[in-house]
Amino acid sequence: MKAEITPQEYEAFKTFLQDACGILLGENKQYLVKSRLRRILEENELNSLGELLDRLKRTGRASLREVVIDAMTTNETLWFRDNHPFRILQEKLLPEFAERKTAQPLRLWSAACSTGQEPYSVGMIVEEFRRQRPGRLRDVKITATDISKSVLEVARRGEYEMIAIGRGLSPERQKQFFTPSLNGGWQIRPQLKSMVEFKELNLLERYMLGKFDIVMCRNVLIYFSAELKKDILTRIHATLNPGGYLILGASESLNGLPDLYEMVQCHPGIIYRKK
Repeated sequence: MKAEITPQEYEAFKTFLQDACGILLGENKQYLVKSRLRRILEENELNSLGELLDRLKRTGRASLREVVIDAMTTNETLWFRDNHPFRILQEKLLPEFAERKTAQPLRLWSAACSTGQEPYSVGMIVEEFRRQRPGRLRDVKITATDISKSVLEVARRGEYEMIAIGRGLSPERQKQFFTPSLNGGWQIRPQLKSMVEFKELNLLERYMLGKFDIVMCRNVLIYFSAELKKDILTRIHATLNPGGYLILGASESLNGLPDLYEMVQCHPGIIYRKK
């Protein structure tokens, strides 16, 4: 990117990004846009953000649009991020659902799953629970979604470099749930991998995923406007089974939806039950 981003270009790009995937860029994030889009501009022989926006508007190329959204939505993630949700899952939610008399599988949704660390972490918790309580929760299905095709490809492969393995994963869990791969990385074991189904999904679009008992929508709502956040949480509510739970990120909370959810204090940590 040879030219500096003008205020007009930045405002136009903010509008494009919010319309495309709901992300609301803050003020003075030009440096972030430049760093994430530099390679795309070079590969398409474009000199400025304005030229990129013109190309997107003029050609309507879905592939270019997807690459731009992908670059702006791909984020680092960790195994067992924030810890509390996974403790709550292990100590409260899984025992509760294990006691319910139903023939239906326990269904969990990991929204905005990135490269798969969250849903695979959930799968590890489920496997550990099963070992502690044989015969319980035999049928568990985890659906994991993201808007980015590239991160979903990584997640489906279930193979990670050592630097990624070291971000939040204990040596004990690494040994239990991974095997060394031929290229020096680590591969998720088949039993855990088969528990998770990955799907492409834009949280602004219609959800065709079925019903869930637990939804984890963590560290993504902070990027949306208040109006879009409320809309997403309302639609997530519609996907929850009666008595189902919503788990948000550590810095996220529900505001303005008292008719849909009730707060459940877990000391420490807060989750939300469908009313």
